[in-house]
Amino acid sequence: MELQNLEMLRLFVGEQVRYGHRPLYEEVVREARLFGLAGATVLKGVLSFGHDMQFNTSKIMDLGTNLPMVIEIVDSAEKIDGFLPIVEQLVRDASGRAMLTREQVRVGIME
Repeated sequence: MELQNLEMLRLFVGEQVRYGHRPLYEEVVREARLFGLAGATVLKGVLSFGHDMQFNTSKIMDLGTNLPMVIEIVDSAEKIDGFLPIVEQLVRDASGRAMLTREQVRVGIME
């Protein structure tokens, strides 16, 4: 298996942040696909805290929480660079807040 040097963009958004009638995380993935990025995955956090220091949890007694949704997108640095302004605009239009990380990754496809 040959490994490629790519980048991963990871976005953390609240599951209740909306872009129009859809969750923001769904809109980011939709835009990533339209932009032609290699792939995107959304993961749901079960426990978190952030800038407000409030715990968010998936425990049954806390159903009204705003759990973190983690969007991972992998592609070339150039493609990620081109996609970042779209992400910034989506977050701004959603009046939301997002944290992002970006890192180099080595990617291999196994079949």
